[in-house]
Amino acid sequence: MKTDRQLAKYLANLGYGSRKEMEAAIQSGRVTGSGDNLRFDDEPLDPAPGMVLMMNKPAGFTCSRADQGRLVYELLPPRFLQRSPALSTVGRLDADTTGLLLFTDDGKLLHRLISPKSSTEKTYEATLARPLEGHEGDLFASGTLVLRGEDKPLLPAKLDVTGERSARLTITEGRYHQVRRMFAAAGNHVETLHRLRFGPLELGDLPEGEWRQLKPDEIAALAP
Repeated sequence: MKTDRQLAKYLANLGYGSRKEMEAAIQSGRVTGSGDNLRFDDEPLDPAPGMVLMMNKPAGFTCSRADQGRLVYELLPPRFLQRSPALSTVGRLDADTTGLLLFTDDGKLLHRLISPKSSTEKTYEATLARPLEGHEGDLFASGTLVLRGEDKPLLPAKLDVTGERSARLTITEGRYHQVRRMFAAAGNHVETLHRLRFGPLELGDLPEGEWRQLKPDEIAALAP
């Protein structure tokens, strides 16, 4: 059982306020229950450190706190930004890209997932400006495509054509604007881009702009 001082520190690390404010909250009875059933202002506590969240990112939001404009963190409870350890996105989606975006405050897990050695598959759905010509699948699968401004070939990627101007592309890397640049190298332009899958996780029917906490078995499958 945590002492009041330990509990105040724990609540402060979850972003509810300063330690002093949390000590006052405990004394005034705003914190109730015990163990795994603690409540703050009669609401269940936020997830403990080590959490992983999945969001269906809408267009117009950026992932870096250094960027201008609206940030994906605005779609989360404000106190999540005050958590310690800090909550970060697992990689980034550019402002115009929508779909599956992960967040975690687990630094080790974050680095495992974004490491070039992870080879985590990510599937995107792209709508293109011009009809596909038929050569794109072989080009992307070849392992010889070198993006403009780089000298290292991309790892093989899988293209599934879904329409005259639409396709799903599965990659295992996370280079800067990689999918958009791949289609540009093939002589086309991506008009819309939506991430459907990250490793074993699929976006499913999660509404745009909404988020949910991953279950322990989902986290275990994400980083076995």
